[in-house]
Amino acid sequence: MAKFNLNINGKTQEVEVDPSTPMLWVLRDHFKLLGTKYGCGIAQCGACTVHLGDDAVRSCQLPVSSVGDKDITTIEGLSEKGDHPVQQAWLEVDVPQCGYCQAGQIMTASALLEKNPNPSDEEIETAMNGNICRCGTYTRIKKAVKIAANSVNA
Repeated sequence: MAKFNLNINGKTQEVEVDPSTPMLWVLRDHFKLLGTKYGCGIAQCGACTVHLGDDAVRSCQLPVSSVGDKDITTIEGLSEKGDHPVQQAWLEVDVPQCGYCQAGQIMTASALLEKNPNPSDEEIETAMNGNICRCGTYTRIKKAVKIAANSVNA
């Protein structure tokens, strides 16, 4: 066991865990941040996506020991009132069906727009590739990312 000081959603928090513990389980089990979902456990589906610094990463394969002093942002920390442009676009387009993948989709899309506020269709598809939606709402996801990009650029 080791102690880690983590900056999660703008707050420094301490946790004592095995250094190999994936951030997914640190977030869910120790800090009760349940918006980050367990999907596949092998970083292939995207349900567990969070931001590590400015990058969208799969938390199910991210050992707590590799976080260092980088900020971690979960879906709960993306915006206090759910009013981030990507979240608003998701609602406007009515993206979710079952909703299970949506936190990971939103975190991936918001990281994309942070780095590239005006992505092309191809750039959106590339960035979102690997975030699996069991309900197949990919067309609405892409539309929502474009709407969010327009509101970010407004």
